[in-house]
Amino acid sequence: MTIQRMDNVAIVVDDLDGAIEFFTELGLALEGRALIEGDFADQTVGLDGIRSEIAMMRTPDGHGRLELTTYLAPEASAPTPAIPPPNTLGLHRVMFAVDDLDDTLARLRPLGGAPLREVADYENQYRLCYLRGPAGIIVALAEEVG
Repeated sequence: MTIQRMDNVAIVVDDLDGAIEFFTELGLALEGRALIEGDFADQTVGLDGIRSEIAMMRTPDGHGRLELTTYLAPEASAPTPAIPPPNTLGLHRVMFAVDDLDDTLARLRPLGGAPLREVADYENQYRLCYLRGPAGIIVALAEEVG
């Protein structure tokens, strides 16, 4: 048996409303919010006393989802360093295809979307940019040009 699909990627954030605003501005749609707690949550996540709020965001094509999670209990722990560099082991980044990279960056900057450096050209096929998103995660943007 093989997998059916990738259902979602979860990101733990400290400001759920701010993260929803950021990813809504990027073009994702809020499917819903829910409070998650109880035995099933403890068993699934592997922590006792889980109480979290999640927001499920859907990509415009309907095929991808991003689960934004904020922990009310137990309190979320910060990585060390607080904003890890791009070569840190583990989840590296989340990438989105965009139709206008410059416009997308202009809309995300006021929401804390600070580019790590500059927009780069990859072999005249893509314009690429990494930026910091909610909770310091790296959000990559790619505009196909070739």
